[in-house]
Amino acid sequence: MPRQLVDDALWSAIEPLIPPPKRRRKRYPGRKPLENRQMLTGILFVLLSGIPWEMLPQEMGCGSGMTCWRRLRAWQKAGVWDRLREVLLVKLREAGKIDFARVIADPSATRAVNRGAGRDRPIAGSQ
Repeated sequence: MPRQLVDDALWSAIEPLIPPPKRRRKRYPGRKPLENRQMLTGILFVLLSGIPWEMLPQEMGCGSGMTCWRRLRAWQKAGVWDRLREVLLVKLREAGKIDFARVIADPSATRAVNRGAGRDRPIAGSQ
């Protein structure tokens, strides 16, 4: 088993968010899928180290990089990462670990009412 990048307490919060695997066919079942925790370890290792997916070391026991990438894509489509972000933010807020003094509001994402009425005249003249 590879070194755990996620401790048991965090894994217990993540595991219920991951959708159950699809039922395997009886006639052509294929390979048994790897455990979700192994896949998460492979995904996090690639994202933290910055290596290409194809260079994920086989010795880690996380399958191939392409398998991890496919699982990442499937979890993204299932909304796992959005739900995980919400769960982690709740846990961080309960623990008092969020420092709101460092929060910056991005005005580029704010809607300009009345097309920004009251703004300065344009610098360049119109023709």
